[in-house]
Amino acid sequence: MADEIAKRYAAAQTIAREAGALGLRYFNSFDTLTIESKSHQDFVSEADKNVETLVRAAIAAAFPEDAIVGEEDAPTRGTSGFTWVIDPIDGTTNFIHGIPQWCVAIAIVQNAQTVVGVIHDAVHDECNHAMRGAGAFCNDKPIRVLQGRPLTNGSLGVGFSGRTRASGNVITLIDLITRAGGVFWRNGSGALSLAYVAQGKLLGYVEEHMNAWDCLAGQLMIAEAGGKVERQDADEMIKNGGRVVVATAELFDEVQDLANKSYTS
Repeated sequence: MADEIAKRYAAAQTIAREAGALGLRYFNSFDTLTIESKSHQDFVSEADKNVETLVRAAIAAAFPEDAIVGEEDAPTRGTSGFTWVIDPIDGTTNFIHGIPQWCVAIAIVQNAQTVVGVIHDAVHDECNHAMRGAGAFCNDKPIRVLQGRPLTNGSLGVGFSGRTRASGNVITLIDLITRAGGVFWRNGSGALSLAYVAQGKLLGYVEEHMNAWDCLAGQLMIAEAGGKVERQDADEMIKNGGRVVVATAELFDEVQDLANKSYTS
């Protein structure tokens, strides 16, 4: 089974790079894209749809018995026990406005655990990737979360989406972070923010609700880079999404406490 995971790990990196290359071609002419609004502050472009089509076709060709769950199209059933969870372009609002903060996110789940995660930042040619038990990397370089940093010496990523806009919880969280002497940071791409935690650019990341295709890859990456991740069942996340709390090992308890105090409803 380890060989089966390793084959998919290599393929996921290749597919993410190919998807990123297609996305980058669209991004370089972002002002000509056809864009639709799915809901409040939730957009989809022709790039999202066509990149997801490319990813799905590549997976189906290489691993026809694997299941696929993606943001834009209906799930595809599988029989192998492996499920690919994909976001063709995470950070679509950035993408359609020419802001270079977006990525392709791919996770592979087996037995309710994420076993492979890839987050490819095509603009900066940074392919972040991890396989369970094998460490985390940016391209060929091993990556680690920050070490020995208090909350007052770095930035904490905070996510916010239209799914939770009626809640004032994010305002509470930001208030608590600033009162504790910290700095909050948001870039509009949850998956890329999680990669930044794994790379040692952010102290951690908190979001009230994320979909599986936005968070599973990054959560594995952070764990493999020495960070801590709030325990979750990957299959349950695929069904319903959920809260995400990740941080450096030293700060995890403090960051989780901030989330517990903020997300009260």
